[in-house]
Amino acid sequence: MTLNPGDRAAVAGPSGSGKTLLLRALALLDTIDGGRVLWHGRPIRNQDVPGFRCHAIYLHQRPSLLADTVEAALRQPLALAVHRRREFNKPWIIERLAFLGRDEKFLDQKVANLSGGEMQITALLRAVQLEPNVLLLDEPASALDPKTAAAVEQWLTAWIDQSPDARAMIWVTHDVNQAKRVANRMLHMENGHLKTAESGARRVERGE
Repeated sequence: MTLNPGDRAAVAGPSGSGKTLLLRALALLDTIDGGRVLWHGRPIRNQDVPGFRCHAIYLHQRPSLLADTVEAALRQPLALAVHRRREFNKPWIIERLAFLGRDEKFLDQKVANLSGGEMQITALLRAVQLEPNVLLLDEPASALDPKTAAAVEQWLTAWIDQSPDARAMIWVTHDVNQAKRVANRMLHMENGHLKTAESGARRVERGE
């Protein structure tokens, strides 16, 4: 498959069909047994992987946040050398939080006390603030209440559509209706087969 700028691709399918494995392979988190992951048509060299992961960010369904507070978790990636030119944009964060039904006090929440949904919100903010080109999203709203999940869907689809020449996402979901809401391109996985409009069915084994 090829992911193009402006794509909002949704991958649906039953549990165990390989959806998470596909995302992890695309993020180069798992070694693949066959096939290649190309970035702008070129293979990714080992030394280029850290830079590639700045452009293509994978978010686990149950994110891990190794920080004391929400704000500390959001600031954490900005301390890395690859993001040294970025500054923490607190007004932007507060504006996004308001859209998602949270106020500024959320930044002071202890990470240890966050619910699963609040962890997902924090992980999404932490990723999108880095302005990646590609988001690889593994059920990013699965732990959210319906109202907040709808806000996340609206936010991320608008985020792609605001810069369709530079952004794309793959959103894994079990919810076919959600897939239809967020996607302009539908894909399906079953028993390790990825079905796309351009290539039919292909076997996916550890990320082909």
